[in-house]
Amino acid sequence: MSPELISILVLVVVFVIATTRSVNMGALAFAAAFGVGTLVADLDADGIFAGFPGDLFVVLVGVTYLFAIARANGTTDWLVHAAVRLVRGRVALIPWVMFALTGALTAIGAVSPAAVAIVAPIALSFATRYSISPLLMGTMVVHGAQAGGFSPISIYGSIVNGIVEREKLPGSEIGLFLASLVANLLIAAVLFAVLGGRKLWARGAVTPEDGGVSGRGTASAGTGSSTGGSGNGTGGADTGGTGADTGTGGTAPAAVAVRPEQETGGAEGTGIRLNPARIATLVALVALVVAVLGFDLDAGLTAVTLAVVLSTAWPDDSRRAVQEIAWSTVLLICGVLTYVGVLEEMGTITWAGEGVGGIGVPLLAAVLLCYIGAIVSAFASSVGIMGALIPLAVPFLAQGEIGAVGMVAALAVSATVVDVSPFSTNGALVLAAAPDVDRDRFFRQLMIYGGIVVAAVPVLAWLVLVVPGFG
Repeated sequence: MSPELISILVLVVVFVIATTRSVNMGALAFAAAFGVGTLVADLDADGIFAGFPGDLFVVLVGVTYLFAIARANGTTDWLVHAAVRLVRGRVALIPWVMFALTGALTAIGAVSPAAVAIVAPIALSFATRYSISPLLMGTMVVHGAQAGGFSPISIYGSIVNGIVEREKLPGSEIGLFLASLVANLLIAAVLFAVLGGRKLWARGAVTPEDGGVSGRGTASAGTGSSTGGSGNGTGGADTGGTGADTGTGGTAPAAVAVRPEQETGGAEGTGIRLNPARIATLVALVALVVAVLGFDLDAGLTAVTLAVVLSTAWPDDSRRAVQEIAWSTVLLICGVLTYVGVLEEMGTITWAGEGVGGIGVPLLAAVLLCYIGAIVSAFASSVGIMGALIPLAVPFLAQGEIGAVGMVAALAVSATVVDVSPFSTNGALVLAAAPDVDRDRFFRQLMIYGGIVVAAVPVLAWLVLVVPGFG
């Protein structure tokens, strides 16, 4: 048996054990990385740790730390109230506002994970307060980021168009952008209809005071109650049940009591007063956006720095924020991605791609490459996968039987739409940012939805973009 096949089978075993034995999948993946890396790939410790996602570790810790402080001092409550007033109480519009916001950020040049890191905590705090499915809100944020992710001036668009130019393939910058935009917009519309959007419309307008207070014991629709315990690497035992929680379920262990000023009216008319701590936190959130988008600073390091400043100034508000960092999620994601790094180091991904590229039937090879892009991208860098797969497609694109424009667009859509997976950077950020949910249940929801996307989108992209022979 080849080393590459052994590494794939071990990954399957990790999934099976984590699912059936409720062991943290990240811890299993670290053990698998050590075993496969040492015994099969002949890697030393440095080679194994080369795949550890240090940047993602800091992003997950930094962003969840900063927004835990924002929840503790009531800033996210204030933002939620302001959002309701902005859409005149139409809660059903908020998921679309978040979709459009993240799409606009990536379209003008923000890296997709940075846009999601900025928007997701606010969006999911809103979902908690108004009993909106966290799966709906989280996926709307991620799909919004991908909808704008391939504009001609975006990071993803510039990289992919550069690869196309380097490989001397026909290309269409606008075609690539529209393919991703339309695909994610259609998926978002389906999600909105299936995950409670129609009920949100039927609810009509609300006042900012309607609903529970985020982070104070309410739970969103379809999440059950969070009672602690251990689960599939994400913390929280799955208590089952669907529908809107009435608030009788337990709060997160680090929930913060409501202070009197949070329940009284204020000059803003939102029911929550702005005090110095909240003003400083709002300034910190704006500074995070400016630093990441305007100065290209690292989102994780910037968030940690801002959180430390706020903690130093208001230690009472921030005392328990470190406990609210999604440590189990950090372990889960970092362990799985470290194992994926071992797969890349030993050439498993290239081995699979080259095997598909050697198939003599171009259309079959095309759909298989789309599936490889989707499956691998669910655990690894989307752009990195496209950078590897587009060159592999060159030999059969040169035969003229498949249009290069359609093939590149299909690969781009297949490799990025799956970023809703909880093992991808964007999915991990959504999972970590959700307050007061059963993380184990939410993790499984994201994983199941990610599996559906991996199974369905590549073949649909192939049928729509590749089979007609565009380009």
